[in-house]
Amino acid sequence: MVLHQMTNKQPGHWNSWKKRLAIIKLMFTSTLKYILALLLIFTFSASFAQNNYLQDEEKPPPLTRILFVLDGSQSMIGRWQSDIKMNIAQDLLSNLLDSLKDVDNIQLALRVYGHQKTYPPQDCNDTRLVVPFADGNAMRIKNQLRYVKPKGTTPIAAALEQAAGDFPNCDDCRNIIILITDGLEECGGDPCAVSAALQKQGVALKPFVIGIGRNFREAFDCVGVYFDASSEEQFSKALDLVISQALNSTTAQVNLLDEYNKPSEINVNMTFYDHVSGKVVYNFIQTLNSKGLPDTLLIDPLITYDIVVHTLPPARADSIKITPGQHTIIPVNTPQGQLRLKMEGTTLSSRNLQAIVRQEGSMETINVQQFGQTEKYITGDYSLEILCLPRIYIDDINVAQSTTTTVEIPVPGIAVIQKTAQGYGSLYVERDNELVWVYNFRENPVQESLILQPGRYRVVFRPRYTNRAMFTIEKRFRVTSGKTTHVKIYK
Repeated sequence: MVLHQMTNKQPGHWNSWKKRLAIIKLMFTSTLKYILALLLIFTFSASFAQNNYLQDEEKPPPLTRILFVLDGSQSMIGRWQSDIKMNIAQDLLSNLLDSLKDVDNIQLALRVYGHQKTYPPQDCNDTRLVVPFADGNAMRIKNQLRYVKPKGTTPIAAALEQAAGDFPNCDDCRNIIILITDGLEECGGDPCAVSAALQKQGVALKPFVIGIGRNFREAFDCVGVYFDASSEEQFSKALDLVISQALNSTTAQVNLLDEYNKPSEINVNMTFYDHVSGKVVYNFIQTLNSKGLPDTLLIDPLITYDIVVHTLPPARADSIKITPGQHTIIPVNTPQGQLRLKMEGTTLSSRNLQAIVRQEGSMETINVQQFGQTEKYITGDYSLEILCLPRIYIDDINVAQSTTTTVEIPVPGIAVIQKTAQGYGSLYVERDNELVWVYNFRENPVQESLILQPGRYRVVFRPRYTNRAMFTIEKRFRVTSGKTTHVKIYK
């Protein structure tokens, strides 16, 4: 009877379990899909956040500010090819301004000299900022050009000197001066010296000079980058070329060469300094691109650079000139190896131990390296001053290309110096029948613990309460690696 009832209930019981299994399977499938969806969302969000981070971290380009310094002296009224010089200059500048009016991240200004006072008499202060720097003022400059009438003398040096005040303060700007003239300095000034001062002070980059009608290269080469405009066509090309160089970066790569003359050294910072002003322009941490070549850099071609590669010790490449529009390769010799400092058997005692690293034969500190660490150095010979008690000096340590040189010292011991009273004394290490000073005891504490290198030592001590040298106490002891030695000083 009982068996029959169980047999009758089996189909219903099995159907119930099938339903439960189906529900569990559905729940598991739904949960799995949910987890996968969360993983996809998380991955996408992380990728999106990383891209945003990289975009946010990308430094915006500096603001480019171009000051046109235009010759408005009497000679600009002279006939030249199709028209008078001033009319040609106004027309070509107007065309240039039309092309610049919609360019982003640029500000323009106009200074004129020799246009306010007639000559004679000579007024060597005849220069004025006609249109100051502002956003979107190309059309204003174009309109003001129409009112410039050639009248006076040619105070080029004074105009450049006053141009220093035309650039408002800015932390991240490229200040460029374009001088357009048909003559030489007439007021006894020195445009070359003024230009050098502007560059030295970081007011402006090396100016561009466009000489109209005649070739003034010999006089203006020291002022800036000279362009000869002996014809209208050359004048137009010179303006276009100057603006192209002023607005466009040029590519370069720095080859950090190993001893095999291969550009294999990477992951080191390179600082680009303005050779004239000394200001920091760029910092790049060297890397290799997907082809295994040094990465391509976009840099300002208007600057002469001093490059410091922050190896240990630093490597330099000075007075590097970049050719606009051409890829420039800059080689710097930076062969490196590694120096590892360690302590025998354990790293616990070396936690705060450091060593001064110097090039062999020099007292200049290259680095203070922590024990337990490995650092890269330019290949060559080095000496170490290990800052332990007593000091350890090691010479003629050779660091070779792509190898690791290991310097190992023994584990120190501990000396616990117990004095019967306060007093005066020192600790010496015994070396070849000579006592070499190690440490002066503090006057007040009656117990001091010192971490010392293994060796034989001697304490020389006199209690404070005595006034006789004959009460000086000497105590000899030995320090063993990894052990503590108690030294009791008593008469």
